Amino acid sequence: MGKYYEKIVRPALFRLESERAHELGVEGMALLGAFPPLCRVLEAWARRGLGRTRPVEAFGLTFPNRVGLAAGFDKNARAWSAAAALGFGHVEIGTVTALAQPGNPKPRVFRYAAQEAVVNRMGFNNDGADAVALRLARQPGPGARRIPLGINLGKSKVTAIEAAAADYLASFARLADHADYVVLNVSSPNTPNLRQLQDESRLRELLGAVTAANRSRLAHAGKRRVPVLLKISPDLTWPQIDTVLGVIAEFGLDGIIATNTTLARPGFFSTVAEAGGLSGAPLRRRSTEIINYIACATSGRLPIIGVGGISDEESAAEKLDAGATLVQIYTGMIYRGPFFAASLARALIDRQ
Repeated sequence: MGKYYEKIVRPALFRLESERAHELGVEGMALLGAFPPLCRVLEAWARRGLGRTRPVEAFGLTFPNRVGLAAGFDKNARAWSAAAALGFGHVEIGTVTALAQPGNPKPRVFRYAAQEAVVNRMGFNNDGADAVALRLARQPGPGARRIPLGINLGKSKVTAIEAAAADYLASFARLADHADYVVLNVSSPNTPNLRQLQDESRLRELLGAVTAANRSRLAHAGKRRVPVLLKISPDLTWPQIDTVLGVIAEFGLDGIIATNTTLARPGFFSTVAEAGGLSGAPLRRRSTEIINYIACATSGRLPIIGVGGISDEESAAEKLDAGATLVQIYTGMIYRGPFFAASLARALIDRQ
């Protein structure tokens, strides 16, 4: 299946503008999700050879395998229900913001096939928390899904950085009931000033507000506490990461996602003028270094989802060896095809 994609389907998709190819992928996955019996058949096919795989336990959830679909693919909860049929063990939608927004001007996604990389400056284009919540309310909820669903939250572009905590709280209040876990994305390089939320004072304000709201759900509304994770930048220094880990420990977050896209421009990309976050193979080494640093700094106590430059079994396994509990892919799927997750899950079976 992978060779068929790389020889026939990928060349056809790559003749299209990058964002249009992405839209077709979302539309195709959404169409598949509209036929649950077909999804179940494909899921059985994708999981062939995984009979002896043990489920993975992390932040109070059970994952059928270690491979997830990263945020950025299904921004508006339109296609996620077909993820299990493609072999994914979890899926993360978003980034969702409190307010609907169009994102940055087009073109805003650029493929670099020879480097197996992508530069994007999408800017959190999404339908907004209210619309996504209404869509999720019509779909299977927590406890009735084939695989866990994470919801990735970001700051609305028009919201001042001083009001960021309230903006995230609005999204959290609207979407927490629909999430198996929630991610606070403070690391996209494509929303002005967003990465300032990784600074200690602003991060303490944000995590304090969200964790208090999460406790309040349990104490006053009789609702379940939702696991909360933080997604960080690969461009942080080691002292900055130490600070982030200290704040995470203070507020008892359930995990961390390492990492988002990078503003660094290594090697070939030193001459690339397109602004935005770089993902894919050039991010592989840095994200693995950060995973290893976090695992060592926390003595392995903080669950890590490893993201960045996963394009084959070796690059996925090195994330797990560095200390990740789960991994996520997105750019790798662009280059390897829709069943890349299934092949990775089978390849990683001995590491369960």
